[in-house]
Order: sequence, then C-alpha cells, then structure tokens
Amino acid sequence: MINNPYAAYKRQSVTTMTPVEIVIKLYDETERQLNRGIHFIGQKEFAEANKAMTKSYECVKALQSVLDMKVPMSADLDKLYDFFGREILKANMKKDVAVINALLPMLGELKDAFTQISRMPREQILQQEYAQNRMTY
Repeated sequence: MINNPYAAYKRQSVTTMTPVEIVIKLYDETERQLNRGIHFIGQKEFAEANKAMTKSYECVKALQSVLDMKVPMSADLDKLYDFFGREILKANMKKDVAVINALLPMLGELKDAFTQISRMPREQILQQEYAQNRMTY
C-alpha cells in the first residue's frame, strides 16, 4: 500500500473534528455535490451529474444517521432530511436543476445555524439544551 500523506492528513482531521464540525462538513459537501450536479446537468454530462447527485444524497443520509432522537429538534430535522433525500432523488431522475436550486438555500440556512452553534461556548449550548428540554416536558 502506498502511503498518501494528504489522505492521512484528511483522515486525521476528520477524527479530531467535533460532532458539530462534522455536521457542517457534511452540509458543505452536500452543497458542493449539488452544485457539481447543476454544472454537469448543464453540460449534459449525465453520468457525472448522477455521481454528484448520488454523493449529495449520501451526505444527507449521513446527516440523518447521526441525529440524536433524544434531542427534540431531531425529529424535525429527520423529516427535513427525508424531504431533502426525496428531492435529490427526484432532481437526479429528472435532471431538474430547479429542484436543486430550491434545496440549496435551505441547506445553506441549516449550515449557517450549525455554524453559529459551533461558535457558541459549550456552557451556552448546554443551557439552551436544558431550556429546550424543560419546554418539551
């Protein structure tokens, strides 16, 4: 096996990321792949568009798989990720750029929300979780 220093660096960086950083990275990759899908659809390179759309779908499913269903907001995110997945599949099947363009702002808003959370001190995050849990019981 050939040692690839860049691959080793990427593996190390992912293993040291916080859960919120991983979520943000998944949003980034979802957006990147959807934009690649738009590009390839425009170029009529449908095999490449399919690859990009499939990767974006896999990113959304990865986001969905890491949800902690004990957190009240997770149920809403689960439904939203289901919606995103269905829309990505539809866009891929029909090669419909309009569907992709409708998803990108929603993904961007969610990514921005997680980015803001990542900048909050841990104590503030815990206080908000506590307050949220008290409201749901």
